Amino acid sequence: HVWRCYLVKPMTHYGRALRILVVIDEYTRECLWLRWARRLGSLQVIEVLADVMLARGIPEHIRSDNGPEFIAKELRKWLGNVGTRTLYIEPGSPWENGYCESFNGKLRDEFLNGEIFYSLKEAQILTERWRAEYNTERPHSALGYKPPAPQAILPKQQGHGDVENKQRFPHLHTPGDDYGKMSNKALH
Repeated sequence: HVWRCYLVKPMTHYGRALRILVVIDEYTRECLWLRWARRLGSLQVIEVLADVMLARGIPEHIRSDNGPEFIAKELRKWLGNVGTRTLYIEPGSPWENGYCESFNGKLRDEFLNGEIFYSLKEAQILTERWRAEYNTERPHSALGYKPPAPQAILPKQQGHGDVENKQRFPHLHTPGDDYGKMSNKALH
């Protein structure tokens, strides 16, 4: 169970630098999180990983590059305390990071290059829409042309109050089997 964390650095329309923290599950290929900020340090990385771990459980490993956000003592200590080990790729070795390079290309080609961001909030909202589509609708060739996290379409299940209300509050004016049919007597 390995998650991959790395940073992407787009810009706003006005030339201001932004950063996106990307968290991907290497096995399912699902994009677990995309966090935009003007600056991202190790404490923000810890915050994002904690949120994802609360929802998804704790991975065995976190793979990242040797950026200062990922090798900080606070982050390594925190990951050790939760039971996650770190895996670092060698600097200048993109072949050790093939899936993330592929995801990064898709993020840029399909989303970042086609949008103009005027504010951080706008970027956050549009990115979350793209992430949801990427995870639930977009087919992935490595997964047999299925999305990493397909939406489950479940039949409507009886709700908590349905059974209770059915007995306590019967519909007195519910038509019977003969509703809408005219009796022979009425027709003649």
